Amino acid sequence: MPVVTRRLRDPDINPCLSESDASTRCMDENNYDRERCSSYFLKYKNCRRFWNSVMIQRRQNGVQPSMPTAAERDEILGGMQKMPY
Repeated sequence: MPVVTRRLRDPDINPCLSESDASTRCMDENNYDRERCSSYFLKYKNCRRFWNSVMIQRRQNGVQPSMPTAAERDEILGGMQKMPY
């Protein structure tokens, strides 16, 4: 498996892995009809936007690593009453 693919499949690096997999699965199941999968695309886009804002905030505050690990992300999401995306 190429390094880039391995990095994208790493849950510590890609916070939206499940949303990405869901949109790909939807496309496979619906013969690549993008209109049928628009809700999955929107959820993925919102996920990326949310975690990008978290990463920017952490970088501004000097927190390393700028992207929280998978365990830290679970804690962040657990502290919220509902999913932010």
